[in-house]
Amino acid sequence: MKKILFAMLALATVVSCCNQPKATTEEQASAHAEWSYDAVIYEMNVRQYTPEGTFTAAAEHLPRLKEMGVDVVWMMPIYPIGVKERKGTLGSYYAISDYCATNPEFGTLEDFDAFLSKAHDLGLKVILDWVANHTSPDAKWIVEQPADWYVRDENGNTIVQYDWTDIAKLNYDNHDMRKAMEEAMRFWLERGVDGLRCDMACEVPMDFWCDVLPRLRADYPDTYFLAEGENVELHTDAFDSSYSWELHHLMNSIARGEKGVKELTEYLAKDAEQHPAEAMRLMFTSNHDENSWAGTEFERMGEAYNVMAMLTFTLPKGQPLIYTGQEMGWNKRFEFFEKDHIPAWEQNAYADTYKLLCHIRHTNPALKAGEKGGEFTILPSSEGVFKFSREVEGNKVVIVANLTAEAKACDKIADEQTLLAAHNTSEQGLEAWGWMIYTE
Repeated sequence: MKKILFAMLALATVVSCCNQPKATTEEQASAHAEWSYDAVIYEMNVRQYTPEGTFTAAAEHLPRLKEMGVDVVWMMPIYPIGVKERKGTLGSYYAISDYCATNPEFGTLEDFDAFLSKAHDLGLKVILDWVANHTSPDAKWIVEQPADWYVRDENGNTIVQYDWTDIAKLNYDNHDMRKAMEEAMRFWLERGVDGLRCDMACEVPMDFWCDVLPRLRADYPDTYFLAEGENVELHTDAFDSSYSWELHHLMNSIARGEKGVKELTEYLAKDAEQHPAEAMRLMFTSNHDENSWAGTEFERMGEAYNVMAMLTFTLPKGQPLIYTGQEMGWNKRFEFFEKDHIPAWEQNAYADTYKLLCHIRHTNPALKAGEKGGEFTILPSSEGVFKFSREVEGNKVVIVANLTAEAKACDKIADEQTLLAAHNTSEQGLEAWGWMIYTE
């Protein structure tokens, strides 16, 4: 039985604005920044990335990420963290005290600029985590701005949400606050960052995003905006991409043997119906929330982690995400409010798999996200095996995935087909959670 088989080969204008339909054909202007269609996104947890936990130390790893095939580095919040009601010793990245400064834990603004410059020199894009819903309860704005910049209770106290006791919710009824938020976003775009991942985007009024994001695109062309959330409205001329949370939880259920091909097929049909063709969907087997609070992909998915990772690179509309440590099989929940760094990085089979998947995505136009991705067709196969194709003119990719813990027979690769990659295959077909990718 072959456990792992590898076979691999040795600017458009953004037109997103409120109430303006986006283009959907190659002949028209692209709906998104051209670089984003086949992009692989990497979420970098700067605090835990190196023993030093600094921009300078993290920058040393950028060539490795580039070599692996990463296109976009999403940096978790890099701003100063509030002290009041701070959780743990170091606090949450998402309790920000100043939107236009860097966390001294990570380095200076000049250190960040050097990180950004090195990334750009390598051809990497950098997006920042943007927390527009709230600040820390001792943020600069709390001290310097009028009280009505924040939502307050009947006693005049700022309010928290959920169990986020280290935050103060912003008041979007205040137009001066909205203007200041936009200016803070511009501060970083002016420095050259390539876009923003917007935390809890659904907690912020949609009219803010629809008002601000088109202006930012007009002034900073080729930028990209990712929403944490999956409401369809997020794609109403606002965000380029949104989270596919439902798919993620479905993958966890499939890995536990609770659901299978039927439910995945139903999900994809619903997603295609509900979201516009140009909607990009961030697909992941882990991220900072899942890792710290729900467990690593190995805890949640067991032996199925590999096939699920492959699907994030190949399903329609998808933009794949790799979280800090996944490329070396780091099987540990990071502490969220403390220093808990990766002691040493290593090149291993996990890194080889991600490198191969990145290569396949970059060299097959059919796997692009959004409206430029190939037509998606589900193909007949054995029970428990999910087989589908993605096809655009001149390129057809076929994916065969065993979504069970049992061996399954499947069609042999024909002479006119080219195998790009496979995992857990045998002469009889696919072993548990095995998969193949080939072209016709």
